[in-house]
Parts: sequence; C-alpha cells; structure tokens
Amino acid sequence: MSTAAPRRVLVLGSGAREHAIARAVARSASVTDVIVAPGNAGIGRVATDPNTQEVGAPIRREALPSLDPADVVALARRERPDLVVVGPEAPLAAGAADALEAEGFAVFGPRRDAAALEASKVFLKDFATRHGIPTAPYVVCSDIESAEAAIRERGAPIVIKADGLCAGKGVVVAATVDEACAAARGMLVERRFGDAGARVVIEACIAGDEVSVHAVTDGTSWIVLPVARDHKRVGEGDTGPNTGGMGAFAPAKLPSSLTMDRVEREIIAPTIAGMRAEGRPFRGVLFAGLMVAPDGTPFLLEHNVRFGDPECEALMALLEGDVAGLLASAARGALDPNAVRVAADRAAVVVVLAAHGYPAAPRTGDPIRGVDAAAAIESVTVLHAGTADRDGALVTAGGRVLAVTATGPSFTEARRRVYAAASAITFDGMHMRRDIGGRAS
Repeated sequence: MSTAAPRRVLVLGSGAREHAIARAVARSASVTDVIVAPGNAGIGRVATDPNTQEVGAPIRREALPSLDPADVVALARRERPDLVVVGPEAPLAAGAADALEAEGFAVFGPRRDAAALEASKVFLKDFATRHGIPTAPYVVCSDIESAEAAIRERGAPIVIKADGLCAGKGVVVAATVDEACAAARGMLVERRFGDAGARVVIEACIAGDEVSVHAVTDGTSWIVLPVARDHKRVGEGDTGPNTGGMGAFAPAKLPSSLTMDRVEREIIAPTIAGMRAEGRPFRGVLFAGLMVAPDGTPFLLEHNVRFGDPECEALMALLEGDVAGLLASAARGALDPNAVRVAADRAAVVVVLAAHGYPAAPRTGDPIRGVDAAAAIESVTVLHAGTADRDGALVTAGGRVLAVTATGPSFTEARRRVYAAASAITFDGMHMRRDIGGRAS
C-alpha cells in the first residue's frame, strides 16, 4: 500500500453520507480527484463548498453494477485510487475491504470478520458480554415459540432485533407484549427481513438519553469525533415508525451524568482491544449507539461499522483540515489524530426531506424543485440521497431524498438556515420533521 498522502480517492455508495464524505475529502490539499460510485444525481454537481468557500478537487460519478466485492475490485483496478472509502455497511459485511486489500488498495472500512459487529446483533451482544461492555440483558431466539415465551417472561416495553442487516429497519421498540410478539413473528415466521431475521435478539428496554459516538481508529488508537444526535422516528416528537434517520445535529452534549472519558474507557477502548485480541482488528469508523441510563451508565445499543447517516453529514460539516489524510492514516494502521480539527463555535443541523409514503412505501419519480435556491442560503449544503435525473430534470428515487445541512455560530442560527433552505425545496408528498435539533441548545 502507498504511504503517500492520497491524491485519488474512491468513495463507494450512493447516499447523502457518501455525498458528504466526497465533499469533505475533496477539500483535502493533497487530493486531486474524487470518484463516487455508483453515486447519485447530485454527486459532482458542485465542487465549491458553501460552508468554507474553498474550491475542492473535482468530484465525478462512476457507474458501478453493484457494491459486490468483485465489481468493486474491477472498478478499483481501472481507477487505481490511493484510498477507498466504503460508505455503507452491506459491502463491508460482504468482504469488500478484504477483496480490495488483497489487491493492494488502502481501504477505510473494516474487513468482513470485523464488520460482524454490525452484521450480526447476536455477535455484538455476545462480544459485549465477553469483554465486559455494558449492554442490556438479552436472549437469542431462533423460533417463535421460544421468542414469545421470552417476551412474556420479560414483559413490555421490550426491544426485538433481527440478527442481520435490515437497512436500519430491523429493530422494534415494543410498548406491549402483543406488539413484541407480532414483531418477532414478522421476523421469524413471516421472514419480513429474509435470512436476516432467522434469529432475533430479545432485549430489555433501557430508559435514558440516546447518543451517537463516532471513533476513527487504526485498530489500536483512535480519535473521537463530536457527539451527534439522530432522530430516527418519522414523526415530530419522536412518534411513528423507525426510519433510516430523519435528521441529526452536532455537537451534542452528553448527559450531565456521563463523561467522554467514561465512554472511551467502557465502550470504545474495550471494543477495539477486544476485536484485536480476537484476531479481528478493526480499522475504520466505529459508530457506537448508546443509551445513557439516569445513573450515567452508558449501555451499548449497537455498534455500526461505518458513519451514521445522517450523522455523517453533520460531522463532515464540522471537520476542518485533511479529512482524506485522517481516513488514509487509519486505513494504513498509523492514525494521525492531528490531521483534522473540529471547527470552533460552530453547530451543524441536518434535516432529511423524505418521499411520499416513506418509510413504508416511498414513491419515486416526483420532480424536485428549489434545490439551487436552497443551496444559495448562507452555510447551507444540499446533499443528495434518493435522487435521479430524468430527461434533464431532478426527480425522487428513494425514501430519503435530500439531506439539507446547515452550520451556524449557534444551533439557533443553524436551525434557522436549515429550515429556510428546506422550505425552499418542494416535491409532491415531501415531508420532514420540524423539530430537528430543537433541544440542542
């Protein structure tokens, strides 16, 4: 692998997260070329970042048949990137990093055996238990009879989780026993998530404050990024079904009962050390979803092996310096924590604009208007996710369509800017939450 600063960077994925990463690495001084595959209709439209007024390296989109390892390697062989950043979890779980590293490419993202932290909730819970990481009491069930018995024994509220990857939709926080049994039946019997629901984790529901902590690591050392808060429920006031995320803000405050030192000591450090001890060294970004109990105990809800979406959009808006250098140093096993710095006295808020029918049955093909007007607002970036070009017009092509991101000297100003921008955009059936970051300050 090359040890030089990355000049050509390949970003794999098609969402707003990958759009944000591409823009961030394009601002790195060493980078001359950013490729996003398969990308979306918004990737590469603008190389000037409204947040910093810096002109970055050109960003272009490349077609990719799939994110399967073979297709990814074929593209990398053609493009010869100095660094590959894998955005989504599915290609990591499928072994994309392994295949790329075997060809000599530097990869930001864990190998398949380390990606099990996210790919299997059963593995995660058992791993946390082995290494003394605080996590909610749980049982694992592979048939509906044992699942229903476990649910009735524990009572509600209770959490039901499909074992495998379900695009953020495999977790049900059930308020009643009947609701929990129905969720378990949908996974185990109806196979709503296919093989991903062949086993379920039945977990105690921990009350408290939920926070997201991202740590970039080379497998031994790490750097913690600003704390972010995601809004998962589709409706205001955290109502309605879970989604992939309707908005986020950063930097968020930890509950007063918890310090970052404790998070690192009880969650981050034992995870990185434990993975290394088990022969699964983790390189990439470790995204810990925590529930902080009233007594300050940080319970691990989940580990993700990639940046959260939309948390990533907020984090990238706050990072200054050599983002590409940071990711490359982690990929090569020699983390450079001084490559980036967090912008002082700046807040970031992300609001997701969702399609008609999202999350159950999103509609596609609706024309999108007002993106340019929104992006013209001070310190606003419109990041594309579910968009496509149809005869020269921008149309919806997924459930989460756009991630409108704004920064400001305060959360009040960042929220004013982001909602002014979001309100400038229209498409039939568009909906968003209007309370994102409302409790930030």
